[in-house]
Amino acid sequence: MAKLLDRAKEGTQRGLTRSKQKLDDVQAQRAGQELLRKLGTAYYKEQRGGGSSQDTQDALNAVTAHITDHGDAFLEHSRNH
Repeated sequence: MAKLLDRAKEGTQRGLTRSKQKLDDVQAQRAGQELLRKLGTAYYKEQRGGGSSQDTQDALNAVTAHITDHGDAFLEHSRNH
């Protein structure tokens, strides 16, 4: 009986770990998409005379840092929408 409970506990733990990883991935995806939106907004404002090149560079640096930390999978998702 103890073995059965241990296996059930291990299976539950694996499921929780997978769920947390998926949640982390979704949150990183959303954060990356938000950074891209901010980059686009900064670039648009710069081109239309209402923003600075520094704002655009800061937004680009934020996207680059996000890619370094989380990878660039969110870019693939953005291309599909």
